[in-house]
Amino acid sequence: MSAATIRSFTLKGPAGNLEALLNLGTSSASHAALVAHPHPMFGGTLHNKVVFHTMKALNSFGWPVLRFNFRGTGLSQGEHDYGRGEVDDVRAAIDWLDQEFHLPLIFAGFSFGSVVGLQAACPDERVRALIGLGLPVGQPEMPAALKQAFAKIAEACARHGVLAAGHFALPHLAELQGLGFRMFTVGSDRRYIAVGAAGDQRNARAALDGASDR
Repeated sequence: MSAATIRSFTLKGPAGNLEALLNLGTSSASHAALVAHPHPMFGGTLHNKVVFHTMKALNSFGWPVLRFNFRGTGLSQGEHDYGRGEVDDVRAAIDWLDQEFHLPLIFAGFSFGSVVGLQAACPDERVRALIGLGLPVGQPEMPAALKQAFAKIAEACARHGVLAAGHFALPHLAELQGLGFRMFTVGSDRRYIAVGAAGDQRNARAALDGASDR
């Protein structure tokens, strides 16, 4: 089966059907992956450029990669829920991947998709590695709801950590540390930070590198 084969379908979500695309993997795939898109109120969809290139990087390992539109986005049913119900959308996508492939899972999210998705993926034992792209830190005044979301992520991800990508200035790192994250920089340009310690981060790091190079 070609890794370039794409399947278009809908998966059952908690607020109705969710529009989805699956880039199929090889018959010997060791993992399956999920990529969550940025904020739909600002044009984010499963076709976002960063989401697409992240999918390509993960798929290059031979892994099947699922992308989907959050509720109320594209052809997905339901209404936008400002990051609350969208956590359950990610849980539904994780359940679908697990039932379809019975493989260890990799989660990646971009911006809104990372904040929402990490809340669902971090505490899930089926998810072996996590990638946060464009985590929305460093805002002059971080909204209270976003602070609460990061606090949930910090607590949930203590088990195995997150690979995060972004151009993080030192004050931004301090801001995340203040929310409970443990981290260290990777690379002289501080483009990558690793949060905590993860089990399957070698493959996730390579995929993250591949996504950033495209």
